Amino acid sequence: MSKITKSPKKVAQAAYRTGKFVLPEYSHTFSPKKFTQPQLFVCLVLKIFYKTDYRGITAILKDSSDIRKAFDLKTVPHFTTLQKRSKKLLRFTVAGKLTKATVRSVIKDNTVELAAVDSTGFEAGYVSRYFARRRAKGGKTDHVVACKKWPKLGIVCVTENHLILSAMTSKGPSPDVNQFRKTLEPATEKVKIKKILADAGYDSQKNHEYARDIKGIESIIPPKSGRPSKFRLPCKGKYRELMRNDFDEETYGQRWQVETVFSMIKRNFGTAVRARNYWSQCREMMLMVLTHNLAVILLARELFYRASGGPFS
Repeated sequence: MSKITKSPKKVAQAAYRTGKFVLPEYSHTFSPKKFTQPQLFVCLVLKIFYKTDYRGITAILKDSSDIRKAFDLKTVPHFTTLQKRSKKLLRFTVAGKLTKATVRSVIKDNTVELAAVDSTGFEAGYVSRYFARRRAKGGKTDHVVACKKWPKLGIVCVTENHLILSAMTSKGPSPDVNQFRKTLEPATEKVKIKKILADAGYDSQKNHEYARDIKGIESIIPPKSGRPSKFRLPCKGKYRELMRNDFDEETYGQRWQVETVFSMIKRNFGTAVRARNYWSQCREMMLMVLTHNLAVILLARELFYRASGGPFS
């Protein structure tokens, strides 16, 4: 399921249904009532879908009457309205409810057999790589200009259909091992996970104990941190030692599905975030996650209707 829909109209319809299910129609009794909160949420999703900024999406919507009809938008909001409303619509609690709604649309039995956790970084701007990596003046070697900090996104996804169960935004570089619990916990509040896969960056006895003893999830993490493998010394902790002696290589082979999710997000929505400050970057990454899930919902519906022989709309 690495291909998602390219139809902005279908994405707008899916976002509108999700927004109406989660968000109140208006934020206040005395709101101007020119547009509803679900409609503004759709505008934000389309901004990510079109890989543009606030000014860009308002211009696109003014020229696209068919897309506006998909979510009953009669008046195109000013770009500053979208910018200000994003601070409330994409708060951690609200974004969590929206993510939960997308998860419930696909996972009906509230159970996930196999999930994977990982993190990735985004570029904090649209600087050309020609300027980021160029030959030093008068030198014979390349002069590399590296970013000191970058936006970081950690996710838990379903390996079967690439649906994102939970997401955590932060600033990199930072170790993954300390973010295992914060990334996994929101996912366990939405569904019951039977097995969780993670790379060696999450290897620790505490992470195994949290997954297995507290959440009842079988964790599969290669025990490669702390000691060189060539010494073949016992690992600290019973679960890490269990991983060393009886590691499920076949199941762990599905961990790469989380890398596919990151590839889908960056290929479809871009490898960089346009926002400048930290919290705006976090909101933009969460919006990427929501837009990705909406596209997965559409693909799941399309596959269902193809299997049943019915029309898909």
